[in-house]
Amino acid sequence: QVQLVESGGGLVQAGGSLRLSCAASGRTFSTYSMGWFRQAPGEEREFVAAINWNGGSTYYADSVKGRFTISREHAKNTVYLQMNTLKPEDTAVYYCAAATYGGIQTRYQAYNYWGQGTQVTVSS
Repeated sequence: QVQLVESGGGLVQAGGSLRLSCAASGRTFSTYSMGWFRQAPGEEREFVAAINWNGGSTYYADSVKGRFTISREHAKNTVYLQMNTLKPEDTAVYYCAAATYGGIQTRYQAYNYWGQGTQVTVSS
């Protein structure tokens, strides 16, 4: 019903920036809350950032506050994750997710749809 496609990952030096994009199919994008998660090798999936259904509220993990910004552009059915001042510990596969409930969600179990992931690697 909903398909999500991430893009924008890559290899950067510590202190650099990347912007991830998540393009959503369908016409119900504006009713969903959206989130970004990441997973490093051998680690559990970790919450990064979320935005509610109308974009009026955002929430961030402590590890990325002040460095990452989540936003959404309804006309393009797209959510973004701007990542600044990247650190080696940010290295992971980043996943975009959508939840049918419109409020902020931080548990990966609460999300109904997932993208394929995009690799972010930060060199030291």
